[in-house]
Amino acid sequence: MVPIMSDVKRAQHMATSPLSTTHLGRSIKTLEVSYQMLEGAQAGSIEYEVARNATIKGFELCLETAGKLLRKSIKPYFASSRQVDELTFKDLFRHAHKHGFFAADEVERWFAYRDNRNKTAHDYGEGFAEETVKLIKPFLQDVIKLKGVIDASSTTA
Repeated sequence: MVPIMSDVKRAQHMATSPLSTTHLGRSIKTLEVSYQMLEGAQAGSIEYEVARNATIKGFELCLETAGKLLRKSIKPYFASSRQVDELTFKDLFRHAHKHGFFAADEVERWFAYRDNRNKTAHDYGEGFAEETVKLIKPFLQDVIKLKGVIDASSTTA
């Protein structure tokens, strides 16, 4: 079992080290714009492929950035930073759920996003790219919500 930091210690830590979500916010905006461009492009055109590639890359960047910020956000709940650093992506989200950052169904969606991301590193086919594009709308909702949760937890501790 992982030792949990006391509420007082967590509050002291969070008060002295607020997290900046500026980069995540910018990445979200970039993803939103590239997705809008994709929706406006004619399927099969070069413009569509460029927008799709940008959308997928934006998805990957947002996912990785969100994970890094979440890792920093839950560190106060552990006795050491090392314990958090050793968590896998999915364990990170499980612990975030345990500490009220997510509902169970949200965690499952984040697992699906991560599974998809892991596949993009190995499969560049058009079918797979289109499968990733289908995740963008719900992903945008979830990553925007996560940004808000991180902002709130960083300023209200």
